[in-house]
Amino acid sequence: MRVTLLGTGAADGWPNPWCTCTSCSDARATGQARRPTSALLDGVLLLDLSPAPPPVEVCLAEVRTVLVTHDHPDHCAPLALLARQWVRRDEPLTVAGPAPVLDAVRPWLGPGDPVDLVALGPGDRLDRHGYAVRALAAAHEVPTVLFDVTGPDGGRLLYATDTGPLPEGTVEAARGAAYDVVLLEETFGDHVTHGTGHLDLTTFPAQLDRLRAVGAVTAATDVVAVHLGHHNPPTAVLAGRLARHGARVVPDGAELGGERAVGGEGSFH
Repeated sequence: MRVTLLGTGAADGWPNPWCTCTSCSDARATGQARRPTSALLDGVLLLDLSPAPPPVEVCLAEVRTVLVTHDHPDHCAPLALLARQWVRRDEPLTVAGPAPVLDAVRPWLGPGDPVDLVALGPGDRLDRHGYAVRALAAAHEVPTVLFDVTGPDGGRLLYATDTGPLPEGTVEAARGAAYDVVLLEETFGDHVTHGTGHLDLTTFPAQLDRLRAVGAVTAATDVVAVHLGHHNPPTAVLAGRLARHGARVVPDGAELGGERAVGGEGSFH
């Protein structure tokens, strides 16, 4: 399974275009801009509809399935589907996610658009084009699911954003999964009193410990922090702190799969 990180940032990206904090200033100085989080599997399965265009080298023409975690606008931006309609793509497309996602997407579809809308809630499964998808419960402010995806080659990924500390049922559902890749959100860095359905540098490692305890994360799992925002320390500092917990940070556009990511930062295990 080839995983392309189209974006690794939080809703406002990183740097936030209105902010002059140390982390945002460092991101500008080092050219490390991050789009809202989204990922592409093998060029054919898209995770989340970001409001930002993907990196210029990425084409979405072969995408046949779109999985959307929830209807917040940094994850569900239906303009992307209107852009597809404008180039008159006639291949069938499945868009799947919680019911509010489908409600948000539906007005953006034209008559005869070959788009199949599929509602997914925690515990639901979907099989498309050789990909087996299982929706898992999240801890977030609106109906949200996380995605456990197994590809045609047997590669397995956990896409876990947006969520606070994982529901017990989700951890149990991941028992023995031995994921190849885990994309786990880490929005708030050292801001630990945010009181939102997100993770920070205290709760992020705690979730990894829980996943390791049930065999979902192993020594071979590539754990990448995503949904990163400017409450985090500058990237070089963040990479060092994540490495202590067997995780890393990669730039937008990085490809995961095989032995290591292209353009990865920090340690790889």
